[in-house]
Amino acid sequence: MFLNSWSLGLTISALAVLILGGVAGRTALRVLRHWDPASDSNRQIRLEGETWLAATLVEYVLGFQIATLILFVLAADQFCRVIVGAMCATGALLANGYGMPALAVKVVGVFLYGFWIVLHRLDITSESYPLVRAKYIYLLGLLPLLLLDATLQTLYIAGLKPDIITSCCGVVFAAAGEQTGNLLANLDHATLLTLFYATAGLLAGAALLLRRRRPAPLVIAAALGWLWFFVLALVTVTVVFSSYIYAMPYHRCPFCILKPEYHYIGLAIYTALIVAAFAGITAALVHPLGRRDDLAEAVQRYQERAARLSLIFLLLFIALASYHWLVYIFLGGEQ
Repeated sequence: MFLNSWSLGLTISALAVLILGGVAGRTALRVLRHWDPASDSNRQIRLEGETWLAATLVEYVLGFQIATLILFVLAADQFCRVIVGAMCATGALLANGYGMPALAVKVVGVFLYGFWIVLHRLDITSESYPLVRAKYIYLLGLLPLLLLDATLQTLYIAGLKPDIITSCCGVVFAAAGEQTGNLLANLDHATLLTLFYATAGLLAGAALLLRRRRPAPLVIAAALGWLWFFVLALVTVTVVFSSYIYAMPYHRCPFCILKPEYHYIGLAIYTALIVAAFAGITAALVHPLGRRDDLAEAVQRYQERAARLSLIFLLLFIALASYHWLVYIFLGGEQ
């Protein structure tokens, strides 16, 4: 499967990310050993220039790595065309034991990679660069994750065989009583929807409050709420909303909504959810940095923007995810 164009693109990009990440990791080690902002030695001056170059490189590398989540899912959707039994990315990802773990690592990576970029942006707002050591320590911690990401992706692609028989989404996400072995069979729709809209309402209220006041307990509660809502939203989209998008009560799948016949609405839904959750979570993660005098103003500005962004994209996500369900409920069917 490595000769497939999607496989080649993913493999080459993973290799490039690892090489550039390794180069930046060498700079990180030099920073930890020799960084001294009070010094005006030649080594410190050279190191300052090197950190600027490395930070810019890492920012683009991690941004590209975030984008590979979309590429990976789209590639899996293409792989399903040559795998027996697979009708969408679900079957392709379940074709061996590495597909779903690779996807999970990429989803988690979106938040971890993005937070490094946030730290970098906060750091360069101050002339003293107070987060240089912290962000390069964090970078060293991200390198094993990048390696794990590339390893799982490579093992997944290497394990794909056209003659493998896998399950389609109709089996994996079937409703209770229809198939055996389904993943989300016993989840009650009414309970899910109640939790979904109640949590969304609480998060919207928290975002409005955080635009003005940011007490630590509220910030922490909002971050935990966003973690819970992110998982809950993925489950609710799969179990409830997807079948209304397909206009087929027995078709439940989180990946088919990414297909062109559904106008790529899944891409908009998931993008809105990820942006909203990322903004909500990182607004809390940067909160301790606001205690530093040289970062207090920058952190405050970021939290205000993050709260506004999380609210906007939360409302957008709710509107996109709920639209077809609301049309059916209030207008008596798909229009």
